[in-house]
Amino acid sequence: MIPVTEFRQFSEQEPAFRVLKPWWDVFTDYLSVVMLMIGVFGCTLQVVQDKIICLPQRISMANQTIPNKTELVSPVVSQDVHEMMGLKTNLDLQQYSFINQMCYEKALHWYAKYFPYLVLIHTLIFMVCSNFWFKFPGSSSKIEHFISILGKCFDSPWTTRALSEVSGENPEEKVLLDNKNNSASKAILNVSVEGNLDSLEKTQSLKSIPEKIVVDKPTASALDKKEGEQAKALFEKVKKFRLHVEEGDILYVMYVRQTVLKVFKFLLIIAYNSALVSEVQITVKCSVDIQDMTGYKHFSCNHTMAHLFSKLSYCYLCFVAVYGFTCLYTSYWLFYRSLKEYSFEYVRQETGIDDIPDVKNDFAFMLHMIDQYDPLYSKRFAVFLSEVSENKLKQLNLNHEWTPEKLRQRLLTNHNNRLELQLFMLSGLPDTIFEVTELQSLKLEIINNVTIPASIAQLENLQELSLYQCCLKSHTTATSFLKDNLKVLRVKFDDSRELPHWLYHLRNLEELYLIGSLSPDASKNVVLESLRELKNLKTLSLKSNFTKIPQSIVDVSSHLQRLYVYNDGTKLVMLNNLKKMVNLTELELVHCDLERIPHAVFSLTNLQELDLKENNLRSIEEIVSCQHLHKLTCLKLWHNSICYIPEHIKKLGSLERLYFSHNKIEILPSHLFLCNKLRYLDLSNNDIRFIPPEIGVLQSLQYFSVTCNKIENLPDELFFCKKLKTLKLGKNTLSLLSPKISYLVLLTHLELKGNHFELLPPELRFCRALKRGGLVVEDVLFETLPSDIRDKMKAE
Repeated sequence: MIPVTEFRQFSEQEPAFRVLKPWWDVFTDYLSVVMLMIGVFGCTLQVVQDKIICLPQRISMANQTIPNKTELVSPVVSQDVHEMMGLKTNLDLQQYSFINQMCYEKALHWYAKYFPYLVLIHTLIFMVCSNFWFKFPGSSSKIEHFISILGKCFDSPWTTRALSEVSGENPEEKVLLDNKNNSASKAILNVSVEGNLDSLEKTQSLKSIPEKIVVDKPTASALDKKEGEQAKALFEKVKKFRLHVEEGDILYVMYVRQTVLKVFKFLLIIAYNSALVSEVQITVKCSVDIQDMTGYKHFSCNHTMAHLFSKLSYCYLCFVAVYGFTCLYTSYWLFYRSLKEYSFEYVRQETGIDDIPDVKNDFAFMLHMIDQYDPLYSKRFAVFLSEVSENKLKQLNLNHEWTPEKLRQRLLTNHNNRLELQLFMLSGLPDTIFEVTELQSLKLEIINNVTIPASIAQLENLQELSLYQCCLKSHTTATSFLKDNLKVLRVKFDDSRELPHWLYHLRNLEELYLIGSLSPDASKNVVLESLRELKNLKTLSLKSNFTKIPQSIVDVSSHLQRLYVYNDGTKLVMLNNLKKMVNLTELELVHCDLERIPHAVFSLTNLQELDLKENNLRSIEEIVSCQHLHKLTCLKLWHNSICYIPEHIKKLGSLERLYFSHNKIEILPSHLFLCNKLRYLDLSNNDIRFIPPEIGVLQSLQYFSVTCNKIENLPDELFFCKKLKTLKLGKNTLSLLSPKISYLVLLTHLELKGNHFELLPPELRFCRALKRGGLVVEDVLFETLPSDIRDKMKAE
């Protein structure tokens, strides 16, 4: 006898796949088992019992010849009797077996012969159809991946925490369930079919199950670092799986096809079985031409299993009918409902997590199937589709990683002498920052979706904030705190729309630095909103690509003292707004493609420092107008294309620092040295060949650089500038250093490297402040000094 367990392989699938089997699939599986048992039982009977028993049939003496060897049981023979009772046929066992076999093959209807095998074949086809989508490579891989992720999401401690925070669940009770080795999953696998059916009738999407509400909501247990990392990995898996599965609908198509095939099979079975079940008869007339072998032609046969097969066929038809109507209901469910779209609306309403997205295609179809098993799976799975939930998890992981102690170790003192903390490329802003109350400067770089919470108010010493390529939002309370406390703000942006809106309301802000590239169209319009509320703003730095000075800067013209414009090579053509900034003391117009010194500059009577670095200046004849700038002490015209210095330079008597480096100057006019207040003069990287002796007039000169020129000789008058501390003569064509170098007793830095010197004068011994580190010269040349001088210079 064939055991039923031998057929289990046709319908067996992974136990975890049960969650994708709705009540109708479970029901039809049981029906398939019953029908399989009917088929197996019929086949077994066919093997162990005689299929048919036949006896010769005599119609009359007239048309039937009695064999010679026939013997009568009774001596009296009546000619009118059609069949003689008790007659011996004298057929042996082999002849009876032959007659039975021939009549079974020739006379018995095929349906009566093969009914059990038909039942077996049809049932196996039903089983294969019901589970084919679990075995087909294109669909099984997605199902296995989905079930794996679903189980991890269901059992994740993060799911328990997220739901308990928003829906009032008892997290302690949930944690106990999560720690019982998937005990929650096993319990849910035993949910009754009726409960799933009720869920199906209510909605095509998720109907959330009521959660246990407690009066006193306990605090959710904190996740450890390992659990947080596992939950983070789950979020990434869910994202990638969603992108992969939503691309197609192979699962939906496979399920629809196998359901349609089962319906078609049901109709076929009902049609031909209903017509042929009457062919199963107990008595069968058999006429076969074997008279020469047996002496008989007509036989009356008894189909020994006809009665049983008839009952089994009617029973089988009933089961098939139930099976078929279940498949028709499944078809109705497949085509009547929109199963390629899934809405988490009920989850959003119950949990308050509003950003859970709706899904489509195969992802939606699997969630609909899960709902027929247990809606709780979809609810807990939805947590990992929410960006809000993911951000909360990232925040929790950040707090685990960046403890207050670790943050304090990263504190450094910046150039403003403030304790600064720099964070680079984090997934968010750790809450632990706000426990470092001694923090004075916070620098955030390449951190997306940053939200400054109200807890920033704990940083009472915070005065400086730097945001480099950070998309920033701010809590209302945090904005109020920044308005009152922030002194310095630096923002580096890719688009003007990324500028935080609250920067225009920082009433105590003193320094504002904006760095970003604006599109050409945007730069022609208003780039910045009104800065009118920045009443204390003294320093404004703009690094962008303006074509004109923004009108909004005029709002702070009455108190703005320092304006820095770095224009990235874009030509700055409209500078009239500069005239209104009468209180400016420092002005930098760097890389603005200026060809002349802007006339608007000459109206800034309080200007002390002017920097026109990296422009396209060739002539500076307008410099004569700078004589009206009586407070101008620093003029930077470096990194331009200036060929000569006009004699009007002498009228800038207040100049103390002058930068002419990286130009094309060939001749130094003697009038330059009439600016007798000069303390700093940089003429490096030009084409100068000669230094006029009038340089000796600059008695206040402390820094003098002519590096990278073509100077062959130094005037002795240079050494009369006895306050010189830094003298840079490197990369020229000098061959002799005058012994009068000894006059420069305050010299601390002397650069001679890159010339044609053969030896150094021993008079360097009188430059007592000059040490080996401040003497930039070839080692070979240094060795030409007397040993006592070398030792003295090397000594600390």
